[in-house]
Amino acid sequence: MFDLPLIVFATLVVSAAVQAWLTFWFIAALLRFRRPLPSDERCPKAAIVLCLRGCDPFLENCLAALLRQDYPDYRLHIVIDRADDPARMAVDQAIEQWGTDRLDVQFLTERRETCSLKCSSLVQAVRGLDEAVEVVALVDADSAPHASWLRELVAPLASEQVGAATGNRWYMPQRAGWGALFRYLWNAAAIVQMYWYRIAWGGTLAVKTRVIRDLNLLDRWGHALCEDTMLLSELGRAGLRVEFVPSLIMVNREDCELIACLRWISRQLLVARLYHPGWPLVAWHGILTTLLLGAALGGAVVAVALGDAVGAAWLGGALLVYQAAMILLLSPMEWAVRRIVRARGESTDWMGGKALRVLLALPLTQVMYPVALAMAMTARRTIWRKVVYEIGRGREIRRLNDPPYAEGVKDAEREHSL
Repeated sequence: MFDLPLIVFATLVVSAAVQAWLTFWFIAALLRFRRPLPSDERCPKAAIVLCLRGCDPFLENCLAALLRQDYPDYRLHIVIDRADDPARMAVDQAIEQWGTDRLDVQFLTERRETCSLKCSSLVQAVRGLDEAVEVVALVDADSAPHASWLRELVAPLASEQVGAATGNRWYMPQRAGWGALFRYLWNAAAIVQMYWYRIAWGGTLAVKTRVIRDLNLLDRWGHALCEDTMLLSELGRAGLRVEFVPSLIMVNREDCELIACLRWISRQLLVARLYHPGWPLVAWHGILTTLLLGAALGGAVVAVALGDAVGAAWLGGALLVYQAAMILLLSPMEWAVRRIVRARGESTDWMGGKALRVLLALPLTQVMYPVALAMAMTARRTIWRKVVYEIGRGREIRRLNDPPYAEGVKDAEREHSL
């Protein structure tokens, strides 16, 4: 009974050490978030595309922020799912307040059955852009970009080797329920993998229009579930890379129910399975970690039942060391992100009095994550904002229904597009 507990202990310690090393370099990248911004003369003509289905809680803030960008030559192109979509009221209010000098609004008319409605909206918007537009910037409705957001996003595109630039998300929920904490902890681990695997995030993403044209990305998006995760492979074919912009860690302050969060995470993993070459590593990491933690916990229980104090000590110690390492890694990540967010003048005071709940949510996350992973590995269908999509052979996407997005949908059913 002694050898196996020792092996489990050593393996978990090595796993924690590897994760610590990867996290350290990610934090180092966050600490170098201040970069020179391009002057007005070096800012290419840009189009921001915002696809809306449903009225997100912070949509009004998002619209106001996008219309106040410190950028010389850009327009905001909004594609609303339907004329009666709940998001229309917020857009109409933005037009009333800010006018249409920088704003174009259209409704989704090209409702393709071979891709997600978001991809349909994106293809429709980009195809209608002026030929002089050099950069297409994508944003999601759950964040309020700061004034220099667009300038920071296009800055890396000055390099000929960069085809796309991306930020990422971080959660600071106003009400930290169990679902929100599950999402916060899962994302804290996922963001490190996204950094190392160069996974783009469509919530803050800029792509050169000539790259979209040369790589025929509109056709690819017209047959896809999402637009961002595939970019590493697509750009790689042209010898281009996706550049991560540390200053563009965007804060999401929404709450989320536990079941909705589970479905959302499984969909994030599903798109990695469909479009990213690093998916096998993501999957095997999740499987191995789950097996090791399960072996340590189960083995410790058996060792106690058999009166094997040494075995119980090794296995219990393995669990304690691993959990302590995860908590210790989270603290500097949170600090580094807060440093970026505070530099923009945004609030970072969200965890006060919730630290204990965060600690208790860690084992919950470690139990729920393998469930989400199993759902993603076996999924043949997925639901995104009430729309059902079927995944066929060769990653073929087929939309099975087209319901309107009803106002007042419960948070547990809404499944935010994050």
